[in-house]
Amino acid sequence: MADKTITRATPADAFKRARRMWLKGERIHLAPLADELGIGRATLFRWVGNKDLLIGEILWSLYEPLWRQAMAETPGTGVDYIVGVYRRTNSTILHFEPLRRFINQDPEYALKILTSSQSILHTRTVETNTRMLKDQVAAGHIKPPMNIFSLSYFMIRLAESCLYSDIIAGREPREAELEDACTAVRILLGGKA
Repeated sequence: MADKTITRATPADAFKRARRMWLKGERIHLAPLADELGIGRATLFRWVGNKDLLIGEILWSLYEPLWRQAMAETPGTGVDYIVGVYRRTNSTILHFEPLRRFINQDPEYALKILTSSQSILHTRTVETNTRMLKDQVAAGHIKPPMNIFSLSYFMIRLAESCLYSDIIAGREPREAELEDACTAVRILLGGKA
């Protein structure tokens, strides 16, 4: 007699399936996702929260390794290091095709998920950037002329204004604008343009 072990879906399965869908450009709807996983909608909601939270977690799962890689691969310390990490991370995001597709599918929704001060991605990005700044201050590599949290927040908002300028201002995001943002960050950090 064959062993008929039933494999039940887990929260990790739900996340992985939703992440694959997002990367392919498929729209994520929780009811069909629950059906596909063979679980109830209430169970899926317990696991992932709502759609906004799920997509925020997906975006963070893509952003955090990118940020860590940029930190590991950027040489130096102080202003040059921070600007290097900022440039490398945001340049990769600027050219990330699944993100561009997400923005084009539903610009208003994408802007909310990407930049709202209540969004997982925005909040965690500011927190991560703040930690990097604090580490550089603690090591004596920078002495910013302003509050670290405010500086971090402004840096992220500058990046968002460049990365999502197609939704915010109706103009295509460009590498040249990102370079201008890097110059602005250098100045905010107390460095020279």
